[in-house]
Amino acid sequence: MKAQILTIGDEILIGQTINTNAAFIGEALINLSVAITKSVTVGDEESAILDQFDSALKENDLVIVTGGLGPTHDDITKACVVKYFNTELVLDEEVMEDVKAYFKRRNMEMAKVNEGQALVPKSAKTIRNGNGTAPGIWIEQNEKIMVVMPGVPFEMKEMMRTYIIPKIAEKTSAGNIVIKRTTLLTTGIGESLLFEKVGDINELLQGAKLAFLPSQFGVKMRITVTEKTDKEAKNKLDEIEQKLRSKIGRYIFGRDEETLEEVVARLLEERGYTLAVAESCTGGMISNMLTNVNGSSKFFERGVISYSNGSKVELLKVDEEMITKNGAVSFQVARQMAEGIKAVSGTDIGLSVTGIMGPTGAVGDKPVGLAFIGICDDKVCTAKKVIFGSNRLINKERTAQAALDVLRKHILGISIDD
Repeated sequence: MKAQILTIGDEILIGQTINTNAAFIGEALINLSVAITKSVTVGDEESAILDQFDSALKENDLVIVTGGLGPTHDDITKACVVKYFNTELVLDEEVMEDVKAYFKRRNMEMAKVNEGQALVPKSAKTIRNGNGTAPGIWIEQNEKIMVVMPGVPFEMKEMMRTYIIPKIAEKTSAGNIVIKRTTLLTTGIGESLLFEKVGDINELLQGAKLAFLPSQFGVKMRITVTEKTDKEAKNKLDEIEQKLRSKIGRYIFGRDEETLEEVVARLLEERGYTLAVAESCTGGMISNMLTNVNGSSKFFERGVISYSNGSKVELLKVDEEMITKNGAVSFQVARQMAEGIKAVSGTDIGLSVTGIMGPTGAVGDKPVGLAFIGICDDKVCTAKKVIFGSNRLINKERTAQAALDVLRKHILGISIDD
């Protein structure tokens, strides 16, 4: 099966909104062994939309469209569907009840214009929207399929997961090949060094594919295998993953959609450890990431933003003379911050960060992007030095990520110095 992704909206076209929908849909289709030929974005203009409908359906078996299904004048996708398929709009009573219930749950008055959300193309199957008011549309004609969904990401994703992905899976299950993928998530190592440590790629893969996908937080390694049966594909995928883990396992923190904070939270909870965090340069970002995880109250005791030198002394009992001698951004201060937050909170582990996020603040041999991450438990109190770039916000994010990775390694008994 061949497919095209079509995103509609001026806000996407001019870069005002980032097109995350296409990325989500693309990954979902690839996981279903659907070949994606194009991903196209057009504005809210009828002729451009109709032209794309025509070319996409001529060249593909499946076209997935997002955007332009709202209740306002510039939401014209549904009208274009009606025109292209030469059909008409009819009232869907179930959708009308959904729309009314949506506003009732939020104790909001429903505007008259929202009633139009319940009008759907007569020739279409309706995909009900559990997170919004605009239903999705599924049309099959001449052995071609067009799916149209709202552009709001969490509405679109819910439709994909509950209806569209299972429906497409039914139609692709008769194929004679199985494609499986998994993505290993790494952090704390660059792409080129990671590539070197993996070694002979051809020997490792034996016909499979491996893509290195770097970002500012780490490198994703996407493994793709193609086999005749589901069992063969799974076995080969598992074999390659284990070979990679044997070479670079210390840098792999998770798989697929996992986040580092979720992995760290699970490790803390499994071992029954409690944690307190002292943050200077990251301004609470580490605490925010950890408390984004459901159930974090089981392990997270407190987070302290000790931004000034005075707060480090007062709240964390850092030695004032040590700050004067070594500077607030130093191995010694980071270690004492971790020791101090552990002591005042009574937790099993104390974690700390102090650094120069930029673009100003460099002093002597301490450049912008320098940070120290401290960690302390009942057996060891130490710190790690990291150096990033010159962008303040990215430095904060990377420092927070690095701190969580130090915590992960510490819990697992992996040296934090690599």
